[in-house]
Amino acid sequence: MKKRTPVSEIMSTDLVTLNSTDTLEAAEKLFKKHKIKHIPVVNNKEIIGMLSYSDILRISFADVSDDEKSIDAFVYDLFTIPQVMAKNVFMVPPYATIKEVAELLAKKSFHALPVVEDNELVGIVTTTDLIKYLIAQY
Repeated sequence: MKKRTPVSEIMSTDLVTLNSTDTLEAAEKLFKKHKIKHIPVVNNKEIIGMLSYSDILRISFADVSDDEKSIDAFVYDLFTIPQVMAKNVFMVPPYATIKEVAELLAKKSFHALPVVEDNELVGIVTTTDLIKYLIAQY
């Protein structure tokens, strides 16, 4: 296993992002369409927050049943993305090592970190990316 492998080798660069003006209903559709659990919230390409699918589940009845769609729409209208997203987001540069990122994810109990270079979002790394990397080593 290489000790100094940069996170840029395992991060996702095909990014799905949200703007602070997007709706929570639109966010839920993106989560389901792309089968992802974390979406960076950006202003242009600068990250301003992170929205996770669990953030949405906390305020809604998502996935309870199809009959709950009208309730979800009502609840989603009560909140904005900036009200629900995590604002104090830990970020890592693309040259951070996979080990450093794994330690940060484990220590802070995060499941995803945005990868930022020159204040611009360039990728996202998740615990799934780390697991796939470890599997590939064996």
